[in-house]
Amino acid sequence: MAETSLSNPAGLRAWLLSAEPGSRLQARLGRAYLGWRAFARNPLAMLGLAVVLLLVLVALLAPLLETHPPLSGGDLRTERLLPPSTAGHWLGTDDQARDIFSRIVAGARITLGVVLLVSIIAMPVGLLVGTVAGYFGGLVDTALMRLTDIFLAFPRLVLALAFVAALGPGIENAVIAIAITAWPPYARIARAETLTIRNSDFIAAVRLQGASPMRIIANHIVPLCMSSVIVRVTLDMAGIILTAAGLGFLGLGAQPPLPEWGAMIATGRHYVIDQWWVAAFPGLAIFVVSLGFNLLGDGLRDVLDPKAAK
Repeated sequence: MAETSLSNPAGLRAWLLSAEPGSRLQARLGRAYLGWRAFARNPLAMLGLAVVLLLVLVALLAPLLETHPPLSGGDLRTERLLPPSTAGHWLGTDDQARDIFSRIVAGARITLGVVLLVSIIAMPVGLLVGTVAGYFGGLVDTALMRLTDIFLAFPRLVLALAFVAALGPGIENAVIAIAITAWPPYARIARAETLTIRNSDFIAAVRLQGASPMRIIANHIVPLCMSSVIVRVTLDMAGIILTAAGLGFLGLGAQPPLPEWGAMIATGRHYVIDQWWVAAFPGLAIFVVSLGFNLLGDGLRDVLDPKAAK
């Protein structure tokens, strides 16, 4: 009977919305379904999700979408700084006769890679620092939070510039520098969440069962902090993109001939009056993707934030 009821949409919906789930899996799927329904009611959040999915799709299919080689140009005598045209180069060409559309498509891979790598590096560090500081308190909390305050005292781009200057230019060093500067906000959020959780009855019960502090943090506190941190990471992705573009613009991020959007704007600034398309289209790509991540983060905050009004 259960299999029959799940074979049609109405039965699946009833199973997901059951007030008495029969298993943990059913309960988790039911919560996820309710979250998706709340998220889908926000048109701006759906727009942000569409933009992010489009970025992922373009990054995955970049070799198929490129109309010209993104790293090599054509004839400098006849194809340099050509305006947008439906006949040959959809978004025009740059000063090296390279197709701007193909370079923007290829640059989507770099942008998505930077965002993912920074998130993978910075989020666990911030979670670890924040939960450890909030759980142990005292001297540990003071030391870790003062270290966090030092990082927060400097603008992110300025601090990233300092680290890249020390490590050397390059996309790998730019990722490391951005990740080093990105973790403090996550630590502050995780610490605040941990302070409200650590004296709860279920934490006391787990402690009485003999669980070690690190096991309590990893198995019970971190999962409860994840939703708030995920929302902040999503909202920060626009800032990560802008920081990476800023480093590329200054020549400290991806190095030529890589098609990084910030470096493309740096090249186009010399021709912004007469050949506006060289800088305008990479800038538009940064704007659209940053807006998409912001809209997606706002939608996730409305769904995942336990303090938000329902």
